[in-house]
Amino acid sequence: MAVTAKPKLDAERLRADFPVFEQLVHGKPLSYLDSASSAQKPRQVLDAMYEFYATSYANVHRGVYQLAERSTERFEGAREKVRAFVNAPSSREVIFTRGATEALNLVAYAWGLDNLGPGDVVVVTELEHHSNFVPWQFVAKRTGAAIRHIPIDDNGELRLDALDALAGEGRIKVVANNLVSNSLGTINP
Repeated sequence: MAVTAKPKLDAERLRADFPVFEQLVHGKPLSYLDSASSAQKPRQVLDAMYEFYATSYANVHRGVYQLAERSTERFEGAREKVRAFVNAPSSREVIFTRGATEALNLVAYAWGLDNLGPGDVVVVTELEHHSNFVPWQFVAKRTGAAIRHIPIDDNGELRLDALDALAGEGRIKVVANNLVSNSLGTINP
């Protein structure tokens, strides 16, 4: 089998897709590092959202009139595209939320309140955005579960050796960690 090289990412071309980056802040191009909280949208998404709101917006799964049926069809079509992209077995496993904060709250509260209790441990990292830390903190307080942290070293990287020690502190039920730190930019393994 032949090995093919991955295409290089053209950062400038990608940046050009985001209208928000056309502005200058203090005379310099805008840098935005808070996507875990509020992700900027590329022009293609903004255009698709405008087109949907202008031509197809109606209640999904609630109406039998043409506009509602079109809206439902497009909504479910988007769900199917996401299912295929993430290779989920069923589109019923794809749940749309308004963003990562809402999604993490749903997981923490919907799953955590029913499945965590005294003696259970939730492991987060010291690199977490509040959206992945605070919900687990509240759920742990209500259920009696404990929160433990994977520390970072002086380079801002996770000390994975600490996991062995954490494993002895109780039943680890959840390890909730980000891929990329919003504060340091660390890419976790």
